[in-house]
Amino acid sequence: MKKGIIILFAATLGLAACNNYKKGPGGLMYQIHNDGGKEKIKEGDIVKLNFIQKNERDSVMFNTYDMEQPQIFPVGKKVYAGDMNDVLYLFGEGDSATFKLNLDTMAKHSGQPKPPQNAKDTYIVFTVKVEKVLKKTAGEADSAFQKKAQEFFQKDYQADVAKKKGAEAGKIKNFIEDKKLKTQTTATGLQYVITNPGTGPKPVLGDTIMLNYTGKLLTKKADGSEKIFDTSIEKVAKDAKIHNAMAQYAPRPFTIGNAIPGFDEGYQLIGKGGKITLIIPSSLGYGEGGQPQAGIAPFSPLCFEVEIVDIKKPKTAPAAAPVAPAPVK
Repeated sequence: MKKGIIILFAATLGLAACNNYKKGPGGLMYQIHNDGGKEKIKEGDIVKLNFIQKNERDSVMFNTYDMEQPQIFPVGKKVYAGDMNDVLYLFGEGDSATFKLNLDTMAKHSGQPKPPQNAKDTYIVFTVKVEKVLKKTAGEADSAFQKKAQEFFQKDYQADVAKKKGAEAGKIKNFIEDKKLKTQTTATGLQYVITNPGTGPKPVLGDTIMLNYTGKLLTKKADGSEKIFDTSIEKVAKDAKIHNAMAQYAPRPFTIGNAIPGFDEGYQLIGKGGKITLIIPSSLGYGEGGQPQAGIAPFSPLCFEVEIVDIKKPKTAPAAAPVAPAPVK
């Protein structure tokens, strides 16, 4: 939850100019796309939001729809007219809107400089859909409200996870059909396509396997591009906008048993120089918990494109030196 608060707070630093904006407090500009007519959000409410954050040049910086995970956080007291909380006071459950806040105004009131990635921007685009508002009733004790909120959103989360679980088989089927893949299936449920079997023996326990790989989700982003979450290939990382200047883009070492089960099982099906596409169900991946920091939601099936660049056998331990017999007394 704290991570979501930080992201949302940063996201409100500004918006690209749009037509038909209304003026709000503190120079705020906003445009309501849908008004559900429900009571407006107030300080102390807890909200569940989907949002798309863009910079002034229309580049997407964060998208909860792509992550398939809305953000939940408490609405605080506004610090200045037109800040993030002040914006939310304009909307209610079911509303969707786009608003813009000035980066320089935010920097002035927060005492923090503009983020480096927004140094040339005046605004950031922030489009929001208010999915749920849990309101604190008059006279309700804070402890009682927090307990109610925890129970409500835990139940909401479980319902969302159950929905994702039910949709998994359909995601796999649609992905395979869309890519026109002719897969084979192992006893564990791993599906795969070998495009190059490679040469020589396949990896065995104790080997160090040098791999190039790209991992992605089976659903696409809002713009139609693939949801790549990890890769060892620098060009792929740059094209997918997940490039990390601290990462070393080169074949990476793996040993059997140190990756998710579907990945481990899959690369053992090919030899050196081999290439394979793996369709990994969540039971052989990150399961019910997902991998939130990588944008992998619960019950997410995955696709990995893998190439074995090299297989390094363990070095043979040097023979022990002969032990001299004990002297006879």
